[in-house]
Amino acid sequence: MRCALLQINSTVGDIRCNAEKIVQGARTAAEAGADLCVTPELALIGYPPRDMLLYPAFAAKAEQALRDIAGATADGGPAIILGTIGPNASGSGKPLHNQAVFIRRGRIEARYSKRLLPTYDVFDEARYFEPGDSPCLIEHCGLRLALTVCEDIWNDSAFLTVPSYAVEPLAGHPPFGLLVNLSASPFTVGKQSLREDMLTRLARKYAAHAVYVNAVGGNDDLIFDGRSMLAAPAGALAARAQGFEEDLLLVDIPAPAPFPVMDECAPEAEILQALVTGTRDYCRKTGQSSVVLGLSGGIDSSLTAAIATQALGPDKVLGLLMPSPYSSGHSLADALELARNIGIETRTLNIEPVMRAYDAVLAEDFAGRAPDAAEENLQARIRGNLLMAFANKFNKLLLTTGNKSEISVGYCTIYGDMCGALAVIGDVYKTDVFRLCRRLNAERGPCIPENVLLKPPSAELRPNQTDQDSLPPYDVLDAVLRLMLEDRRSPEEVVAAGYARETVLKTAALVQGAEFKRRQAAPVLKITAQAFGVGWRMPVACRGVWSA
Repeated sequence: MRCALLQINSTVGDIRCNAEKIVQGARTAAEAGADLCVTPELALIGYPPRDMLLYPAFAAKAEQALRDIAGATADGGPAIILGTIGPNASGSGKPLHNQAVFIRRGRIEARYSKRLLPTYDVFDEARYFEPGDSPCLIEHCGLRLALTVCEDIWNDSAFLTVPSYAVEPLAGHPPFGLLVNLSASPFTVGKQSLREDMLTRLARKYAAHAVYVNAVGGNDDLIFDGRSMLAAPAGALAARAQGFEEDLLLVDIPAPAPFPVMDECAPEAEILQALVTGTRDYCRKTGQSSVVLGLSGGIDSSLTAAIATQALGPDKVLGLLMPSPYSSGHSLADALELARNIGIETRTLNIEPVMRAYDAVLAEDFAGRAPDAAEENLQARIRGNLLMAFANKFNKLLLTTGNKSEISVGYCTIYGDMCGALAVIGDVYKTDVFRLCRRLNAERGPCIPENVLLKPPSAELRPNQTDQDSLPPYDVLDAVLRLMLEDRRSPEEVVAAGYARETVLKTAALVQGAEFKRRQAAPVLKITAQAFGVGWRMPVACRGVWSA
């Protein structure tokens, strides 16, 4: 049997366009002699649809599109296993199932309902779906196919020592020759090796071929990296689709030969690919073709501008330079050099006159009080207003440039540098920002000016300011944050890991105190296991978890 893995980039809610992609993919596969096409999870409606699923009219539209796709196959061509939603006809529970639907010769012959509904991190499927309760086997081209959807294969004893669910969908399953899994597995750094290990173990355990078809592209804060796969019964990877781009991968079953597994991308390389993908699709799917951002001459805005340029093209990126009396000469020079290197347009707006106007308005009430964060934050908010003005006037999407380290501890100004529609590097620690810039320069020549990589980071909101006036050194801060945020260690446990108590307690207090800012922040492109987004649900008014 020849199987076509339709790794498509679905847009959430754009059922018509998604259906056209599926039908066109099936036609292309038919010309290549395919007997079966498989799409990602919920390919017809896009993943994650979230509260769109609460509207009955949306579900009805998806069901009609499913039947239209079935009608388009009536004249022959390959069968299709399609990811969509379907009605729960049981009379109890949630009204919908997350399904894999088998279509052959114009007929919907079978529906499999996803059995394991994740509710951790970014997932909240139990809010919308009723789980299935039985396996689904299909006979096609002399093979018995076992249908599964995403999470269903992530709870197998061949892979996990401690199960996450009471149900193991493949345990006691009737024999099959091909395991088919429709997936929408978001990207996180290093996750692909885990997927490959999981799929090849399952193939070996069940002595069957295993097809895994993953979504690709960006939807809101989530990025999907594709890399759909075929594993052979011996437990070897037999084929793999492209990463971070649409692909139609044809695989023959049984697999004729082992796949020559290429070395995985270095973490910096795949992070850059992911951020470019997420930025491009966020703009495209929200109907925006160009962006604006503030260029300070610092490393964060430099990296954000370079990513946006790769995602959209240099003619679609505008950088605003907004110097104050505290801006160093090298900051302007570095920002202009960056712009020349990546080919983007810039404008320079001197904010000193606006600062003087604010000072005059506030002079009477601020009299006798030393300048502090209030005056510093005014500068950031002036810049935020100017950026928003350009975004409004010229119909551009505003990108924020803050990194994860800053967002974690609140070293950012709400309604100032936090203004914007998308936080491109908001899940990238400061130390990783430097690594990504060096990788970018190695890949594409001198994009980021050398001086940007060498000078001490500074917000330049007061004379001779550096970030380390207020924060621990970034290598220490980032190590502490990783333990607290991603490993979920308490302050006492972080101290026990070898970090100074004063540093840990200060960091913990800053993280908790900045929660109200993060609630109002732009969506953050997710690349780590714990990003600030829908998978981070800390209360604002609380005591306890960050206390020593």
